[in-house]
Amino acid sequence: MSLAAGAWGDAMVKFGNGLGAIAGFVGILLLVFLVAGRASGRIARPLAVLVLLGPALVLLLLGLVAPLVRTVYLSLYSDDSGRFVGGENFGWALTTGSVREVLVNTLLWLVIAPLAATGLGLVLALLVDRMRGQAVYKSLIFMPMAISLVGASIIFKFVYESRDPSQRQIGLLSQLAIWLGWHDPPNWMLAQPLNTFLLMAVMVWVQTGFAMVVLSAAIKAIPDEVTEAARLDGAQGLRLFRHITVPMIRTTVVVVLTTVMITTLKAFDIVRTMTGGNFGTQVLANEMYSQSFVQFNTGRGSALAVILFLAVLPLVAYNILQLRKERAVR
Repeated sequence: MSLAAGAWGDAMVKFGNGLGAIAGFVGILLLVFLVAGRASGRIARPLAVLVLLGPALVLLLLGLVAPLVRTVYLSLYSDDSGRFVGGENFGWALTTGSVREVLVNTLLWLVIAPLAATGLGLVLALLVDRMRGQAVYKSLIFMPMAISLVGASIIFKFVYESRDPSQRQIGLLSQLAIWLGWHDPPNWMLAQPLNTFLLMAVMVWVQTGFAMVVLSAAIKAIPDEVTEAARLDGAQGLRLFRHITVPMIRTTVVVVLTTVMITTLKAFDIVRTMTGGNFGTQVLANEMYSQSFVQFNTGRGSALAVILFLAVLPLVAYNILQLRKERAVR
């Protein structure tokens, strides 16, 4: 009883310390805002900028820059961070056969899933915009975006559930295969490399709605005068799509594609939930987690994190440049 009371007391002390820290932070912010509000003259504007940007910069420094520097530091040390090894962890990541397989899987995800989601979203945007009650269809297609990747993975785990053909099937894919005459469908999550593409289907299902909504807005933004002029010149159907629609929304397509690529490159939840990275489905983000928190090899896990960051960085930079170009045109 005394142990329970002591643990409860310690928890309350920690909770009180946390509340005190939050209250102190808020109090300091209020004091700074009060001082900035009373400032006048030449220092008013610089002080206002500092007050507005200061907290955000501090939080950015503590939440992003400091962990990044720490991760780069740990990637240069051994598994227990006790011995400097230089680029040994990066050499392991780029030369080990099992890790190369992980990088190949990640590259497949990076190419196939974004192209499939963007292409399917573009097709749906063209089709749904011609239907009555398009808002209902768009809502249904966009709905998977409201589901977490873990939730979507659990849904598809049931879809891919495999049982003996003599038993009642609960997996939709297995039942469809049996209806189509495949009397002994495989265990989908064990079938390599098919299982990797089935995992990608989850990402495509989630991201297609996002691509459809953004591309639909871009298509509707095309001036009617341009479309009508093209039709007067004889452009119809596929020709109109190729020579008018696609060039007019090219920047938006690139932004959507790179955005989905960034999300796909960081794919962790789907693989972790459905296969745990087993059966040839491992990807970079999940391997980073496994090295750091399952095998407790901090150096190798940090090296994989740095590689993942370097892979995402060009996509983010390119996305920002494309957005700036689009805004400049508008």
